[in-house]
Amino acid sequence: MSIKEVTDATFNELTGEGTVIAELGAAWCGPCKMIAPALEEIDQDSDNKISVVQLDVDENPKTAQHYGVMSIPTLLFFKDGELQETTVGFKPKEEILSIAEKLV
Repeated sequence: MSIKEVTDATFNELTGEGTVIAELGAAWCGPCKMIAPALEEIDQDSDNKISVVQLDVDENPKTAQHYGVMSIPTLLFFKDGELQETTVGFKPKEEILSIAEKLV
């Protein structure tokens, strides 16, 4: 399974069920590229308990604006559609996973 790309139009439907990590970033963002392998591993290794979606803030500004995103990468952690936690900037895989696993 690979990380799903979401848009302003599909964001709510793809973050509405289960535990979801939404990465809001951009193609030109260095820290976003650094965090990508960790998110891929989490998405693949979590036995479908945690899913990961990505949103390009340049192409989908409404969602970024709605969540007050000022810096990228921003990770939004959802449980059944409810925002539970937000982190900004690069985080190691272990830190991301520990936040997400509390929501499973």
